[in-house]
Amino acid sequence: MEPKWTHSVCTRVLLTGFTLCVVLVTKPTSAIDIYADAEVMMQNGTTGVLRCTFKSSQVVSSGTSVTWNFQSSQPDNKFSKAPYVIFYFSHGKGFPGAPEFKDRLQFIGDMNKRDVSIQLSPALFSDNGTFFCDVKNPPDIMGTPARTELRVVLKESFTQNNTHMIIAIVGGVLVLLVLITVGACIAMRVLHNRHDYGCTSLESMSSQTPQPRKKVESGLEGSKSTIPLGPLQGPVIYAQLDHSNSKNSFHKMEPVVYADIRKN
Repeated sequence: MEPKWTHSVCTRVLLTGFTLCVVLVTKPTSAIDIYADAEVMMQNGTTGVLRCTFKSSQVVSSGTSVTWNFQSSQPDNKFSKAPYVIFYFSHGKGFPGAPEFKDRLQFIGDMNKRDVSIQLSPALFSDNGTFFCDVKNPPDIMGTPARTELRVVLKESFTQNNTHMIIAIVGGVLVLLVLITVGACIAMRVLHNRHDYGCTSLESMSSQTPQPRKKVESGLEGSKSTIPLGPLQGPVIYAQLDHSNSKNSFHKMEPVVYADIRKN
């Protein structure tokens, strides 16, 4: 007798097969990381660069695209309400967006090196605002656009800011040199004091050691001899003295000292 398939079993088998087909046929969407400078300062009327790079697990192809958007920070600017596309790059070609940036933007990056930077020339005061860099590298299409705050300033103020920065750096270096010099002087003084203390200790110890007796040279008949200083004592001679006239008297050995008297 053949087993009968129930309706629930058939439904589960069909759902499992459909899920496997979806997993095998479709590819998962990957994320892409985009990097840019947080803030850039340019002088009015000069050329500047807005840098942007990306990191993707997929190989860069002709389908990789880059979109630059701009939103002004000035309320009276028409780009202040929302970001506007100012430049688009795909398949090796650049397509300018807003007419205000048409002749002032140029793509200077290298897609193979994952560099999608652009050049702005000349920079104007109306360019103050936020620039957004967005990259799509299928299947890596999910990523957060990188943003850069651009500040366009006068040449005088830019020079003044650089001067303040240089002064701060020079002042910091001078303070560091002074601290190093003071530390070196303190270390040398400590070492010098230790050296003097060691020398003083050695001198005090050497002063306490017994000094050898001085020898005086005296000439006797043209010959030189050395005589130690101090009390002179002649040789000690032991003699047997008889204190009684009896035969049975006790003979006692007493030392007799004869002074050694020499003529000078």
